Amino acid sequence: MKQTSGIPQPGRSRSVKPESVWRRELWEWLRALGIAFTIVILLWAFVFRLSTVKGESMEPTLYEHEWLFVNKVAYELGQPKAGDVVILKDPSDGPDKKKFLVKRIIGMPGDTVEGKGGQLYVNGELRVEPYTDSPIEDGDFGPIKVEDGKYFIMGDNRRLGASKDSRTFGEVPKSLLLGRTEFIMWPIVRWKRL
Repeated sequence: MKQTSGIPQPGRSRSVKPESVWRRELWEWLRALGIAFTIVILLWAFVFRLSTVKGESMEPTLYEHEWLFVNKVAYELGQPKAGDVVILKDPSDGPDKKKFLVKRIIGMPGDTVEGKGGQLYVNGELRVEPYTDSPIEDGDFGPIKVEDGKYFIMGDNRRLGASKDSRTFGEVPKSLLLGRTEFIMWPIVRWKRL
């Protein structure tokens, strides 16, 4: 019986070196991790970000060191709404300037915002704010008519000097709004949609 060299005979399998199996498996894992890493980086750059709360300006809604999931495309595809909790670039100047702030949109373009007697009024109507736990202690302000393309923002903590917001640096343009916070991610016991 003639055998053709190089062609495996039925019933016999080609031996595979364990080293080449191990290398192929390692390559597949590295490739999968590289693809996953690239996808996460692209999502991080264009779709979402995680942000950590610093300070007390959003208490009792948000507390220091909580992690927030921020939707970066929310305002590319849609418009901000009153009540949205947003991450924005700090528009203020001075030694207490921060890189980012987290605040709530209170007034929309065209609204008139006023604080009097510890209460917030939007377009002359008392705004019921279940997310705060104190009256506005910084004194009266306004009335302020919000310009087109701008938003009046405030922290949920209305205690004296607790929040640097539109009462000090004015309304903010949409271009400074970096995204809408969707939910608290950490600690897990505080997980909730905003």
